[in-house]
Amino acid sequence: MTPPAEDPTGKRTPIAAQKPHPSSREPAGQPVTRRRPATVTSDRLGSPDAILRPTEAAQAIDVRRVPANEALTETVDYLWYVGWRTAAPHRQQVVPQPRVHLAAEHGRLLVHGVSREPFFRTLEGVGHTIGVAFHPGGFRPFLGRGVGTISGAATPAGDLLGLDDRPVAAHVLGDVDVPAMVAAVEEYLVALDPPSDPVVAEVRALVAQAEDDRSITRAEQLAELASTSLRSLQRLFTDYVGIGPKWVVARFRILDAAAAAHGGDPVDWAALAAELGFADQAHLTRAFTAVVGTPPATYAREA
Repeated sequence: MTPPAEDPTGKRTPIAAQKPHPSSREPAGQPVTRRRPATVTSDRLGSPDAILRPTEAAQAIDVRRVPANEALTETVDYLWYVGWRTAAPHRQQVVPQPRVHLAAEHGRLLVHGVSREPFFRTLEGVGHTIGVAFHPGGFRPFLGRGVGTISGAATPAGDLLGLDDRPVAAHVLGDVDVPAMVAAVEEYLVALDPPSDPVVAEVRALVAQAEDDRSITRAEQLAELASTSLRSLQRLFTDYVGIGPKWVVARFRILDAAAAAHGGDPVDWAALAAELGFADQAHLTRAFTAVVGTPPATYAREA
């Protein structure tokens, strides 16, 4: 979920938690040689266009995003809150992106690996959740092994990381305000004390360029920017992002098409298809429909 920023002020509420189990951390791989700085500076938090049918969503859910505190900025992009109050069940779809999420659900903090499958949640009555959006590659230091090993799975954080997540989940799913939720989840992550890994910044910068530069339409272009082979880039992305660079590039171009649909202005879909690197409008239509569920022109009328 991708919300407007909110200042996470307020008193921190300590959460009781067990100490992490001792675990070995695999050594980080060698950073790729890059032609651009391995840093990313942006005020943007996530991709708002990943929330589909935003007009309908705004009637049912309250979505907010909070920048991570300084201790977590190398690995965490932002924390997100979703609250809802619905008279009838609301089914919300979100386009999966190349980042791991941590979400409070069903009494646990669940780690959601990157998934190729459509993501839906049905929200009923009154409720809320809070979660964490890690930078692409940012969960690798916490996990201590290849992020591809958890792709497509949702696993309790305590089972993966050795620090009991249930006290924190019970607290943030209770009757507390958003700043208290943010503080509790951040304390949990800080307590994990992941090792510094310079490869995270390299991967994050590459993914950011794939997102921001619409002229990048093939994984080979990203490999050239990284001054590495496509095979090496594939291994790096599977290890740190949890999915390959071809999927990452294609997903951002679909999000560009969703942004055009959300803009409210008429769209020349054939011209947009060419700009985004699709062979023709039919190719864009097939790719967009596979992710969103409807053709782009139809979706634009619904959104």
